[in-house]
Order: sequence, then C-alpha cells, then structure tokens
Amino acid sequence: MKLSRFKFKLPQEKLALHPAPNRDESKMMIIHKKSERIELFETDENGEVLTDEDGKPVYIQFKKLINYFDEDDTIIFNDSKIFPSRLYGTKEKTDAQIEVLLLRELNADMRLWDVLVEPARKIRIGNKLFFNESGSMVAEVVDNTTSRGRTLRFLYDSTDDDFRRELYSLGSVPVPHYIVDSRPVEPEDAERYQNIYAKNEGAVVVPASGLHFSRELLKRLEIKGVNFAYITVHSSLGCFHTIEVEDLSKFKMDSERMEVSQEACEIVNRTKKDYKKKILCVGPSTFKALETAKSTNNMLKEFSGWTNRFMYPPYEPGVANCMVCNFYYPETTLLMAEAAFIGYDLIMEAYNLALKYDYMFGVYGDCMLVLND
Repeated sequence: MKLSRFKFKLPQEKLALHPAPNRDESKMMIIHKKSERIELFETDENGEVLTDEDGKPVYIQFKKLINYFDEDDTIIFNDSKIFPSRLYGTKEKTDAQIEVLLLRELNADMRLWDVLVEPARKIRIGNKLFFNESGSMVAEVVDNTTSRGRTLRFLYDSTDDDFRRELYSLGSVPVPHYIVDSRPVEPEDAERYQNIYAKNEGAVVVPASGLHFSRELLKRLEIKGVNFAYITVHSSLGCFHTIEVEDLSKFKMDSERMEVSQEACEIVNRTKKDYKKKILCVGPSTFKALETAKSTNNMLKEFSGWTNRFMYPPYEPGVANCMVCNFYYPETTLLMAEAAFIGYDLIMEAYNLALKYDYMFGVYGDCMLVLND
C-alpha cells in the first residue's frame, strides 16, 4: 500500500476548533461494512430523509448510537488520561521563550522527563529553563533524544507530590497546534479535551473518538445491558508524525505503553465466545491495542508492555467487529488504521462524503460508527 493513496485536500475551515455544545450531539456518519452502505441523515419509517423547519436534512447525531447496541454487546474504551503537559519556559541568559511538551516521566527519583522542545535549535545539553517567576521550577537539559526531543532533569527541592502539583499547575491542556495556533486555550478545554471515563494518567494526545460519549449516554447504555471494558493506551504524538516513505511496509511506528487487564479480557472474550454479539472499539488507539493483545484464535489476552503496531489495508480485524472513530488528517496513521478496519475504498468514500456534507475533522470534529452488517 502506498502513502499517496491516503492523500486528499483538507481545507482549514473543515478543522473543528471547538467541540460540539454537547458531547453526544456531534454528527455521526454510519458505515455498514458488509453492505457498503453509508448513512448521513435521519429517516422516517418509510426511509425518507427527515428535514428541519428550514427544509434541511437532519444529520444523525452521536447520541443515536444507543439504537444500534443491545444487551450483552460490549464497548471497549481507552481510559488513558491527559495531563497538563504543555509548559512555557524561558532559557537562561537569553530569556528566549521555549515551549516544552512533557511526554513521559523517565525516573521519578531523579525527576527525569522525556520532552519535546520548540524551537529545538535553541536548546542544547547543559541549558537551563525557568518555568516560573520565583525560579523554584527549573529544568536542566541532560540529553538530546531526537531532533526535537530532549531529556530534562527538574531541579526542584521538595516532595514528589509537591513537585508534581507545582509542575501541573504551570502546565496547560495539550490541545493540538492547529487549535492553539488559531485561538488561545480556553477553560472549557480542560474538561472537553478529556474523556469522561479517563482514569490512568499518561497520554499527551487525547483518544479523541471517546470525546463524544456523555455521562447520560453511558448511563442509558448501561441500563440497556451493554457491557463496558476498559484498556489503557497512552497515545503519543507518533500518531501525527509525518510519514516520509511511500511504501508503508517500510514505516515504523513509535511505541506506546499499553495495558490490557484480565477483567477486560473476560468481558470481551465472553461477548465473542458465549454471546457472539457486537464488540465496539472506541478509536484507532483501542483498535491497535486489541490487535496487539489478541491470541492466534482472536481472543483477547492480558498484556502489559509496549506496542508499535502499524495497521493499513489489506487487513482483517481479529477482536472488534464495530468501531467509532473521528475524521483525521490525510496521510496519517490514524486514517490508515481506519482503512485497515473498514477497507480502503469504503473509508475514502466516507471521507469524500464528509468533505461534501460539511462534517468537521480533527479531535473536536464529527465521527463515524462502523457496523459489521
């Protein structure tokens, strides 16, 4: 499969800079995988498209997802939690402003962190960065890891709890640059750029397909008898990295930390084996984790470790048979994972319809529900 097959023109105005007013009221395109049928609008009992008072067709909203799932179906969520990982500091002597994105803690005792810095050309080993006016939060660059990657050692004399509390108080929500380059981070981002079921801290990229789930919708699904299973994949910036090879078989994904518990395995495998019901994975990160942790007979296994699994068509999913996912940038691994699950021709048809009918793209954008019928 070639990279250029995933190229399309995405106008800037199609990128959602704000979330929908209510989580579960974003547009939801429905893709029927086997029949290759795609639905965009609400219909009546006769199959006629419903219109509003202005005569415009009524789009299907995400909250209608409940109509497609029943008792003993299972939804698998990625419960990774975003933390305030974007910091702004100044370089010693020059006072140049430096953006620092915390990726992961390498050593808690030594307060070593893997980070990205911008502009990277100004930051060398031995440089010190100051993050507050009092000078209590200072970091020293101790290593270069990639062109933009650095290892920082924070020089902070207090308890671990105090250090983390102070560090996070200085940070902001790491919403993507295409958003913060167009508007400042707003208070609502702290809530809306986070899944309501997020639990395990460590992600620097929100598993965006889950942002559409509201507490009300989850409660209604629970009352209906739908099972919930939770796994953890700490999504990294690797999912947005530019792919620089035309032959996708030569591309290597960045590794991401993931955990699949025995409890999640029991819920998913019971749904597959005993009930033979729908298994919905929420987003490409969840899909990747499931495919990493599957057995030879496509049952889910307990897993703790790292994954760099890269999926693109042709591909046969082994665990989930349904998926919720957003509309992403061209030539990204997220789009390729969707194509692996859905099929190349069908996903590109869906994207063409999304562009034509004003669906919004990106983390705050609209979504699709893929059904195996």
